[in-house]
Amino acid sequence: MYTKTIKALLWGTFISLTTHSQAQTKSEEAPLLIIGASFANAKMPYYSELQAPLNGIAINSGRYLSLGNALIRERRLSGHVINEGQAGATTFDRLTCFPGPECVGPGWEGYEKQFSKALSRVTSFSGEVAAEYIVIIRGNDCNHPDAFGIPMAQTSECTVEQMESYIDTFVSVANRALAAGITPIFSKAPTYEAIDWETVQSRFNWPWIISKDNYEVFSDLRLSRLQAEVPNAIFLDVWQGFEPMADGLHPNRKTMQRAAKRIAKAIKKHRKEKRK
Repeated sequence: MYTKTIKALLWGTFISLTTHSQAQTKSEEAPLLIIGASFANAKMPYYSELQAPLNGIAINSGRYLSLGNALIRERRLSGHVINEGQAGATTFDRLTCFPGPECVGPGWEGYEKQFSKALSRVTSFSGEVAAEYIVIIRGNDCNHPDAFGIPMAQTSECTVEQMESYIDTFVSVANRALAAGITPIFSKAPTYEAIDWETVQSRFNWPWIISKDNYEVFSDLRLSRLQAEVPNAIFLDVWQGFEPMADGLHPNRKTMQRAAKRIAKAIKKHRKEKRK
C-alpha cells in the first residue's frame, strides 16, 4: 500500500512537471500571423471617429468562428495569434459600394497594409521579428460586384488580367514575409460547389455573382503562380470537406476547427523538418 502511494505521488509529480514544461514551452512559442477577409476575421474594420464599412457589423452578428479565433483555440498551438484580416477585404484598398449607387468610405485595407500592420506587431525596436508563420487567406476579389471599389453598375466578371494583378499582391506579400524570415501558408480555395452562391447573391440582391468558370480559373491560376513564384511557402487544402453556415458562404464551426487543425499539424511538421 505504501509503495503504491509513493508511485502515485511520483507519477503525479511527473505529470505536473510535464504539464508545466509544456505550458512554459507554449508561452514562449512564436505568434502566428494571419491576414485576409472574413474567413480570417469575422469583424469589419473600424477607423477614427468610429467610422467603419457596413456600419462595422460582424459576420452573423458575432456568432461565427473565424479562422483566426479557431487558431487561438487549437490545442496544438500556443494561442498567440496576430489577426489583421478584415471581413469584406480584397487584396487592394477599396471603398464600399453596397448598397450603392455610389461608393463611400471608409472602406477596407488591402493585403500590403494588413501585412505591414501584422509585421509591426512582432518586430522589436532592434529589428528582430518574433513570428515564424503567416496564414494568407483569399479575399473577396472577383467574387461579387462590391469587390472592385467602383459603382456596382459598372462592374462585371474579372478578366484574367485583373486576376493576375490580384495574384501579384499575394506574391508580393509572401515574398515580403519570406524576407522577414516568416514562412507563408496558403490553401486551395473551397470548391465552387461547396458554396451556396445563389443564397449569397439573393441575400444582397447583387446583379451578378462569380461564375463557376471564373472561380476555377482564378483559383487554379492563383495556386499555380504561388507554387511557382513562392516555392518556399507551405501549401495546404484546409477547406477539404467545406460546409457553409446558413448564409451559404462562410464556413461553419466544424469546417473552421478542421482548417485550424490542419494548419497546426502543418506547422508542427514544418518545424520538425527545419530542426533536422
